[in-house]
Amino acid sequence: MEIKVTEKALKWFKDEVELTDGDTVKFQAKYGGSSPIHEGFSLAFQVKEEPGEVFASTEKGGITFFIDTTDAWYFEGYHLVVTFDEELKEVSYEYEKEV
Repeated sequence: MEIKVTEKALKWFKDEVELTDGDTVKFQAKYGGSSPIHEGFSLAFQVKEEPGEVFASTEKGGITFFIDTTDAWYFEGYHLVVTFDEELKEVSYEYEKEV
């Protein structure tokens, strides 16, 4: 399982969420909504959370993006790709099947 963050998504986190070097972003499953991989669940994020038991993480531009083991079920068989939606002017999520 990998977390990939595009440069435009990183810029959005730094500009809109005002994150700086050393900050963290935790991705987690949220009850409600839907995603391409789970009906009834969607993806949310929290900032400046201390990592617990980390399932996956990556560092980009001084920011650590991670997923705890409690949310590993949501990503089973997929990589998370965090991109920027030019139309909506916000981050969006894509899921790549693991090979």
